[in-house]
Amino acid sequence: MWEKISHFILRNRVVILVLMLLVTGFMGWKAKTNLELSYKYARVLPVDDSMYIAYEKFKAKYGEDGNVMVIGFKDTGMFQFNKFRDWYDLTDSIGKINGVENVMSTARLYNLQPNDSIEKLDVLPVVNRRPQSQEECDSIKKIILRLPFYEGLIITKKKTAGVDVPQVTVLAITFTQKDLNSKNRLAIVGKIRDYVNHFGIKNHEEMHLSGMPWIRSEYMRKISGESTLLLVLSILVTALILFIFFRYFNAVFFSLIIVIVGLIWSVGTIALFDYKITILSGLIPSLIVIIGIPNCIFLINKYQEELVAHGNKTKALSRMVQKVGLSNFLANLTTSIGFGVFYFTNSSMLVEFGVVAAINVMTTYFIALVLTPITFSYLPEPKPKQMKHLSGKRINKILALVDKLVHHHRKAIYLGIALATIIATLGFFKVKINGYVVDDLPKNDPLYLDLKFFEKNFKGVLPFEVALEVKPFLTDSMKRDLAKKGIKPNPDDYAPDTLGPKNIFLPNGEVLFNIDSLQRFVDSRPEFSKPVSVVEAVKFTNQALNNGKVKAYRVPHDMISLQRIANYSNPNKEGKKLNESNKQKLNTFLDSTYRSTRLSFQMADVGSDSSKRIMAKIQPVVDSLFPRKYFKVDLTGNSRMFLRSFDYMLHHLFVSLLIAIGLILLLGMALFRSVWIIVLSKLPCLIPLVMTAGIMGYLGIPFKSSTILIFSIAFGIASDGTIYILTAYRHQLRKLSAANASKAVSLAIKETGLSMIYTNIILFFGFAIFLVSSFGGTVALGILLSITLIVSLATNLVLLPCLLLSLEKRASTKALMKEPLIEIYDEEEDIDADKLKIHHGHHHH
Repeated sequence: MWEKISHFILRNRVVILVLMLLVTGFMGWKAKTNLELSYKYARVLPVDDSMYIAYEKFKAKYGEDGNVMVIGFKDTGMFQFNKFRDWYDLTDSIGKINGVENVMSTARLYNLQPNDSIEKLDVLPVVNRRPQSQEECDSIKKIILRLPFYEGLIITKKKTAGVDVPQVTVLAITFTQKDLNSKNRLAIVGKIRDYVNHFGIKNHEEMHLSGMPWIRSEYMRKISGESTLLLVLSILVTALILFIFFRYFNAVFFSLIIVIVGLIWSVGTIALFDYKITILSGLIPSLIVIIGIPNCIFLINKYQEELVAHGNKTKALSRMVQKVGLSNFLANLTTSIGFGVFYFTNSSMLVEFGVVAAINVMTTYFIALVLTPITFSYLPEPKPKQMKHLSGKRINKILALVDKLVHHHRKAIYLGIALATIIATLGFFKVKINGYVVDDLPKNDPLYLDLKFFEKNFKGVLPFEVALEVKPFLTDSMKRDLAKKGIKPNPDDYAPDTLGPKNIFLPNGEVLFNIDSLQRFVDSRPEFSKPVSVVEAVKFTNQALNNGKVKAYRVPHDMISLQRIANYSNPNKEGKKLNESNKQKLNTFLDSTYRSTRLSFQMADVGSDSSKRIMAKIQPVVDSLFPRKYFKVDLTGNSRMFLRSFDYMLHHLFVSLLIAIGLILLLGMALFRSVWIIVLSKLPCLIPLVMTAGIMGYLGIPFKSSTILIFSIAFGIASDGTIYILTAYRHQLRKLSAANASKAVSLAIKETGLSMIYTNIILFFGFAIFLVSSFGGTVALGILLSITLIVSLATNLVLLPCLLLSLEKRASTKALMKEPLIEIYDEEEDIDADKLKIHHGHHHH
């Protein structure tokens, strides 16, 4: 088969080249026109996950919760005339930006005033014009500091010598839904940043920006810049190392051209599938460069070896495809499996990354297999000095040493590796599982520092929501209506009797007191900001009805006061029609039946580990205040979803690693019929993974989505070496006879060692370029993959031959000689060069 393939490639060179050019042109055009960054949060959870369903329901009812951007600065003199005027102007200009729904700051707050003639509350702006004097600013300051509703939301204050002094102030910006998850967000955020910088410079203030829209925009900006940088670096590094190895311009230049074709196909694939660029898929082009180069190395080395052996160029080109084609195919297949198993995680971000990477590992192999022989058939033969690296003294000394160790120091090798594995296993038990929302940023990144500023002063910016619903009682008429629509009522959605509350206010405001108790419990924890809720609105109303006394900012306990609040704030009474904007504000917290409401907190980024403990403390309080019989309560919000996604992803990455091991074992069964050899040949791939996990434990690198990815990828790549060694060993055994296992091992090391060392060095330095990334996850990916691959080179080149020698007395050697399901082509006769009829101008052999 491989003989036919090699003939086909060399006979149809021109047609294949034209086809390749056309496909590459199409892929490049597709990438240029369709590729864009992802502005949505990548969905990790499957659509049928209960928490995902609850969150989607929450968003459908109340709108997006991660749509608030905050700008803050710390200054006790924020009400000075000139500064406050500039703050007023800043609030005004941001409010006018297209795509901004709402702004709230000390320059744009509202107060409630009872209008007793019609028993209605008027909502009046605290600042109704651009301040004209310092006195005006002072009176504004006085009013704001007496409104507890805004304290901890928009402003923080401190008592100094018995007087309230403002400390930090915030401008909160809400985005419109359609602009939040689109390209426009970057432009809006860019405009806001320019305005804020202008204010900061003019008033000598250090400005802090945070909130989900800002964090996500900054992430995307970083990712797009970084993908390009990593790509350029990966090309430069591989080119440099190739040149050091080959010292032959053609080998370096054309290998790079071949890999760049693969790279264009990979970005084309992302565009073809209509995927967006995420933090993961942004790495694919660099990965393709790094993983694609070894294909060229194996092919070129084999071509040059054949030339040295018999000097017949046509035969050498044909032999290159035959000898390396299948082992390279299998090696790429194992790498592709390492990526492809992410398909089973169900997480859209990982599925996209896995699918594109798996497909393109194979297309890059195919491109190398076809273009390498065609390119070199047009090029002049390399001169003897350009093939000197094959007999490189240093590398051959290393291989001779490996051979000596394998034959004479097996016990020491087993002992050393066993010890290292035990030490690594102990480290593995130290690995913590923890993830943060701004996980991957260095501690000195402005994005991280600003988040910490808001956590210190306002306790956080990550949305945490409690969605509360009073279950209705299912009456007979409701049953009839549902039956007409053909809906079978779910008993969980209804109260079992009429003893429960009718809505949040009736019968006696008990639900309000319970909400208040829950708020106080959550608020007492250091990780949560002050809530925004119906209860806070009730307190605000109570304060307004009691002449604005600060002490009256509470939920009154007597029914008369509660009745009065209800009376004044009931929007459905004649002459009290709420204007649209106030109605909208109310709708984001209460539904029209007053049965559903939300409590909105902001939370600190405390990590998945601590969050679990915190939620475990909140849940029992919720259950005792709101019995499940009468209430449906969901703890949800952006921060909760992140944690749930984190756990889900972790679990499925472990599962995908097991699937990868299983699939690669099956592939081994098809290749070599000896169960012993299959099982033991997986040791050289598994030991590096244990070592890596051990290093993570000792260095305090936690398991999180970005670091667990490494294991499936590394296992796939490490399995390549095993396949190269085993196929070479079987090939030699068949030539020599089963009695010569020792010689077969020596020849296998010599035959594959050179290319394996080359490719692993390239992979090592290729992945090491990820160290320049500003994302911790990408850096960890680089370091850990580099280490895993160097360890796997050692285990494949040293441990595997030892195992083969130890097994030689067992039946496994005989099993190796049997016909496998997949045959590695071992044609040793000369191929008649004339059969191929390739004309090389002056290069007739």
